[in-house]
Amino acid sequence: MNTRQLKFSATVMTCLAAATMSAQAQTLNKINDSNKITVSYRESSIPFSYVPAPGAKPVGFAVDMTDVIVADIKNQLRKPNLEVGLIPVTGQNRIPLLVDGTYDLECGSTTNTAARGKEVSFAISHFYAGTRLLAKKTSNIKDYADLNKKVVSSTAGSTNEKVLRQYATDKGIDVQMVYGKDYDDAFRMVESDQAVAFAMDDILLFGLMANSKNPALFEVVGTTLQQEPYGCMMRKDDPEFKKLVDGTISRLMQSGEFAKLYAKWFESPIPPKGIVLNMPMSAQLKSNMKALSDKPM
Repeated sequence: MNTRQLKFSATVMTCLAAATMSAQAQTLNKINDSNKITVSYRESSIPFSYVPAPGAKPVGFAVDMTDVIVADIKNQLRKPNLEVGLIPVTGQNRIPLLVDGTYDLECGSTTNTAARGKEVSFAISHFYAGTRLLAKKTSNIKDYADLNKKVVSSTAGSTNEKVLRQYATDKGIDVQMVYGKDYDDAFRMVESDQAVAFAMDDILLFGLMANSKNPALFEVVGTTLQQEPYGCMMRKDDPEFKKLVDGTISRLMQSGEFAKLYAKWFESPIPPKGIVLNMPMSAQLKSNMKALSDKPM
């Protein structure tokens, strides 16, 4: 490599390093300097974060929690008129867009895993889910062995995809995976018989089924493959911001407000159809309201 090429290469590396440092800037400083925080939402992650009707604002358990966190950020920065931006994310882009600084906080249905922990930080776990299957009642799918030589939908990059693939390999089950761009898309594959089942977190499957055109056509089946803790995501190596987010969540859990939010979204009628999920708080989540753990799956 000649001198000119070396200089060009050094310049490129310097620019890349500067961009990375900018994206990794301490979040509260970034928010304070720009007078804006950008938070993400999911379009169909019922009841955590979803859009109940075309053109409507996102709602959900995690959206309400995000609102409280943002209120605490406004108080700490003494910026009551702080601008709040919203950005939709998918399972594929939620981590890259957070890491590169496009948005600042994600509270939704993201599982805290050790692998993801190498790229982002997670707050105190706010839910525990398990991988199961949603299928039409007429499909005769009752457990994972029934998936042999059949097509199953999921979302690319999800922990559920990886868990099902590993389980199928271990048990000698020949499963063909297809991927939706989001939960609604993967569910429609089952509705239209492009797939016999949709592998995803049980709570999301119950939410999608409850809000479908004809819930009576479907059922959630299969044993729970594993327990997965959900946590709000933040950029890594930002202890000040993590302390604030964890502080908000722990206050909600200890004050009783978290339990009220849970009852609102999991045990009461939710938009748009007023469906009740009838999903009492799990023993594991009750335990974590005291332990306040952010341990990965």
